[in-house]
Amino acid sequence: MKRIIALALLGSLVITSCRKIEMDGGTTVTPPTTENTILSGYIKSDLTLKTGKTYSLRGIVYVTDGAVLTIEPGTTITGDKSSRGTLVITRGSRIEAKGTVDKPIVFTSSEGTNAKPGDWGGVVLLGRAKTNASFNGTAGLGEAEGGINNGDGYGLYGGADDNDNSGTLQFVRIEYAGYAFLPDKELNGLSMYAIGRGTKISYVQVIYAADDSFEWFGGTVNCDHLIAYKGLDDEFDTDNGFSGKVQFGIGIRDSAIADVSGSNGFESDNDASGSTLAPKTMAVFANMTLVGPRQNLNNLGNALFRNGAQIRRNSSQSVINSVFLGWPTGLLIDASTGRPTDLNITTDNTLKWAGNIIAGSTTPLKYSASGSAPTGWTITDLTNWYNTPAFKNSTLTNTADAGYTAPFNYTAPDFTPTSGAAVLNAGIDYSDPKLTGFTAVTYRGAVGAGDTWYKGWTRFPQ
Repeated sequence: MKRIIALALLGSLVITSCRKIEMDGGTTVTPPTTENTILSGYIKSDLTLKTGKTYSLRGIVYVTDGAVLTIEPGTTITGDKSSRGTLVITRGSRIEAKGTVDKPIVFTSSEGTNAKPGDWGGVVLLGRAKTNASFNGTAGLGEAEGGINNGDGYGLYGGADDNDNSGTLQFVRIEYAGYAFLPDKELNGLSMYAIGRGTKISYVQVIYAADDSFEWFGGTVNCDHLIAYKGLDDEFDTDNGFSGKVQFGIGIRDSAIADVSGSNGFESDNDASGSTLAPKTMAVFANMTLVGPRQNLNNLGNALFRNGAQIRRNSSQSVINSVFLGWPTGLLIDASTGRPTDLNITTDNTLKWAGNIIAGSTTPLKYSASGSAPTGWTITDLTNWYNTPAFKNSTLTNTADAGYTAPFNYTAPDFTPTSGAAVLNAGIDYSDPKLTGFTAVTYRGAVGAGDTWYKGWTRFPQ
């Protein structure tokens, strides 16, 4: 049976102009022009999605063979709910989705006003940068989660090119995406697999993801100005050797929505077993603001909420000059699986937590020791490390003490710092080696006085 590799058109509108649509095997057809275009199967040659038109992803749509998918500003792409529409950019291909503040590019559900989390599969980028994953005995090659791999290997990722370029996502919204294909084998809002630093991810909002909002599996891509809004599981999840740099990010939780696995702001692993495999997860996040479920100490929210940041399984992820509001636990260093994570602090000196504010957490710090290879570390050691004067970390009793105007206003969040706000106190200086390549600012968290970068192109639905 022939497979559609480019696109087919819905509807029986009057033909106003014609164009040929290539089919597998070189067959062509001449469909009518319409405002709703279905994308299906493989896209094997360059294709541009036009401003003012709506496109629909039917099933898993693969961009392959080095093709470039260009999406013009203001374009809407819907994921078909009935077929779990998903967009996969395979290794060697690119997406160039460059929206603007006034004309963001929107990926959303086909269900319109009836949209719900998990209606479609989301956006998946597969690159050729390094990863510590393995597949069928081949180290440095991984198989993407969510059931997207096929007989052609279009769900594989990894390679040796840390400068690999999977394209651009800029002023893009991804709404109601992600779902659990199998336990621990999920699709997210935006899944990034071993994509290289030649890729540009900037000004991207993920809304109501049915798993993680953003997840990185290996790779070296640098990202900025990310927003995770009311996702189900974790906001920013890092695995399999991700070593990129991420600056300016906001996470906002719905106090009632959490995952059965336990929801976190950050969740970071070297890999699922906590191994010593290289490359190691050593991402650096700076100027992040993660709003948890509890505006006040006596608010409970969903009992499945866990940590502002859970760093575990031998990860060396660093978080700097960031703000955590209203999480049950602010920071968990979890050494219980694999090589104890605290060795990345005491022995390797690669995991850094500095210039951060934890506000409104009933348990600011927590430590889980290894049962098989205990290091002797305790919560006292973690507390002493956190409170090292040079690290400039702060613990505040209430979320309001951080000094944002209205961070818990779900439909119109306002991160403007109030006069004298704690977030305006300088954190770690940007001359710190961990912050090489970051933009130097004079505040902690994602937003400073007068900043409006999170407004205009975004959406905050109830």
